[in-house]
Amino acid sequence: MFNNQRYLTKGIQSKIPLELQLFMWSCIDKLPEERDYFQVFRLENLNGIQKITHFSEQPEYCKEYLIKTDNPITAKVYIIDSDTY
Repeated sequence: MFNNQRYLTKGIQSKIPLELQLFMWSCIDKLPEERDYFQVFRLENLNGIQKITHFSEQPEYCKEYLIKTDNPITAKVYIIDSDTY
């Protein structure tokens, strides 16, 4: 899974810094082979620290990261592995 072309919306491109985009793709690439086609990242500003919660449903997965950054953001990012959409 996640071997298809990778695309992003204009909203993601304009609102999510490139380093966070690359970090999220890296998180997906490091998952075990059995992974959900639907991955979710919740980005939160935790008192000036970027908190990233990565989760999926099948198989159930959840991992949190804290990253120092100058401009933490709040957003929710959905990543879908589909060659149709």
